[in-house]
Amino acid sequence: MDFEFSDDQELLRDSVRRFLADRAPITGYVRPLLDDAANRRAEVWNGLAELGVVGLLVADEYGGGGMGMVDAAVVLEEMGRVVHPGPYLASAIGAVSLVADAGSGREHQFLLPAMATGSVVGTVALLEPGRRFEVDAPTTTATRLGDGWVLDGVKVHVPEAVGSDVVLVTASVAGAAGTTVFAVQTGSGGVTVEPVKTIDGTRKQATVTLDGAPGWRLGDTSDDASDAVGRTVDRMAVAAVIDGVGAAARALELAVEYAKGRIAFDKPIGSFQAVQHLCADMLRAVELGRAAGYYACWAADEADPAEAHRAATVAKAFASEAFPQLGGSAIQVFGGIGFTWEHDIHLYYKRLLSLAYTLGSADDALEELAAIVLTPT
Repeated sequence: MDFEFSDDQELLRDSVRRFLADRAPITGYVRPLLDDAANRRAEVWNGLAELGVVGLLVADEYGGGGMGMVDAAVVLEEMGRVVHPGPYLASAIGAVSLVADAGSGREHQFLLPAMATGSVVGTVALLEPGRRFEVDAPTTTATRLGDGWVLDGVKVHVPEAVGSDVVLVTASVAGAAGTTVFAVQTGSGGVTVEPVKTIDGTRKQATVTLDGAPGWRLGDTSDDASDAVGRTVDRMAVAAVIDGVGAAARALELAVEYAKGRIAFDKPIGSFQAVQHLCADMLRAVELGRAAGYYACWAADEADPAEAHRAATVAKAFASEAFPQLGGSAIQVFGGIGFTWEHDIHLYYKRLLSLAYTLGSADDALEELAAIVLTPT
């Protein structure tokens, strides 16, 4: 395992950082989208696609970059630094991973090239009402109708569903064990997408109701997609952690800059021990979260499935608790100005706070980690 980024990864980081600074700044881009349910502008999404970052995880043969989660993490960290909105995590990570893992050659040829170019935006619908973060044995059902399928059920907390073209829905099929994945077009009849207000305006969610909605089954009729769904959940969780690393690192930078320049009692507040302790604890959280997150990305690419799952669970358990605390500490450094709408630090706090509720809380992750550790091999 090499802890140094390659020259190509550093070039990728620089390109994405310059693009976001020029085309998607917080004041001119992020803030206007806070009340926009679609959560993106075509010119920025298309620009990211032209950079090649939207198709990083898509195989070369389908027009993508053929890269891995570590490369995607470089992009995600930069997006976190500017609290970038939009469907990158949902589409370029979640939907692409699930299609590639659960789908067969026909779905790969039909969906992946379009997702790589950004012309088709996808998302995943895994969670259901009253079931917390359980993704196994979905209550949404799929029924044969002629040569196709129709789906009935409700999916909640669907990321970036408004503005997505395709939703990948987990469902149960009568008489078949396990979980099946279906691709449903959001513009089809029987599909209702209702936006849901969230604490973080840069991360949109929706409730998707399916009432006889036509769907296309991914994979063969005998395939159980449970493992593919589990791996996709882990990848999305790790992607959220790395996004949080970027947001946390930038929040720390802003807090340190402010502490150096804010004068109280004729001294910079950064000279006071209480403020220094807050900043030191924030630095510790950033570095530990970065180490756990990037290791989990490496494991997703290179390790066996069991280790990849364990690494993702560890990263999520740490970040879900530490990063919201870091955001709160940043607010404390700024004091009253940090609570105002005009200052950007509260956007970082909300981004980090929402991580605690993305695909499970720290308690959920720790329970899963305990099961991994205590289960005999």
